[in-house]
Amino acid sequence: MIAPAISSANAVAQAMTGRDYISYSAISTYCQCPLKYAFKYIEGLPEETVSSSLVFGRAIHAAAEHYFNEMMYGASPPDQDSLLIAFWDAWRCAAEEGVIKFGKGEDIASVQQLAERMLLAFCGSELALPIGRVIGVEEELRGSLVPGVPDLLARIDLLIETDDELIIRDFKTSRNRWSEGQAENQAEQLLLYSELARELAPGKSLRLEFAVFSKTKEPTIERHSVLHDPQRITRTKLVIERVWQAIESGHYYPAPSAMNCPGCPFQKPCRSWTG
Repeated sequence: MIAPAISSANAVAQAMTGRDYISYSAISTYCQCPLKYAFKYIEGLPEETVSSSLVFGRAIHAAAEHYFNEMMYGASPPDQDSLLIAFWDAWRCAAEEGVIKFGKGEDIASVQQLAERMLLAFCGSELALPIGRVIGVEEELRGSLVPGVPDLLARIDLLIETDDELIIRDFKTSRNRWSEGQAENQAEQLLLYSELARELAPGKSLRLEFAVFSKTKEPTIERHSVLHDPQRITRTKLVIERVWQAIESGHYYPAPSAMNCPGCPFQKPCRSWTG
C-alpha cells in the first residue's frame, strides 16, 4: 500500500521535528550553523552545556515576565526581592537541564551581584511604568506568512495598547549598551512579529521596540525603536522561504566560527560528524 503524501508544510515540519510550525529562533539557528539546527531540532540531542550569559538572559527575561504579568492582572508591581526570586527560579531550572558554563572571571557570586544591580535598575526605569495597558506577556501568535513554509510561531515578550498604538516590545540582554544601528541589524524578528500582531488592534499604528538590559558596571535599561519597513519584511520572508527549502531538503553541514563554536553545546557530535 502506498502511503499518502504529506500535503502541507505544517505536516512536513511535524514529521521532521515534532512541531507543526517553525520559529524565528529556529531559522536563526540554521543561518548560524545548519548542523547545529539539525542536532537541536531534527535529532533532538541534549545540550551538554549552556553558557552562563544565555542562562542569565533567560533569568532576567523570567523576572521581567513575572513583573508584567502581575501588572497585567492588576496586582501591585513586584519589588526587587520578588524579581530576584523569579530570576533564581529560572536559573535553577536551567541548571537542572545541563551544566552551566561560566565565562572568564565569572562565578555564582558575580552573577548574584549583577542580577541585583540590573533588577534594581529595571525597577527604577521608565520601562517599569509603561504608558498604556499591558494586554499580553509572552503572548503566542501564530500564522502563515510565507506560502509553502510552516506557520510561524511567535512569542512576543510584551504587548502594550494605548489609545493610538499597539506596542510590540522584545527584551534583550547585552554585555554593552546598544547603538541604534544594533537595533536595526536585529529588526527582522520584530518586523515579522508585527505581521502576526497587526490584527490585534485594527486601525492602530504599530510601534516596534527592543528593551535592552545592559550588563555594564552601572546597568542601563533602554528602549530602541525599529522602523516599519515593508521592503525588509518582504526580503526576510524570502530568506525564510529559502532556509525552509534547505531544511526540507536535508542540507545540514557545519559552519565553523571563532565566535559561535566555543560556546556551542554540540561540540562533541559536531567533531564526530562525517556527513
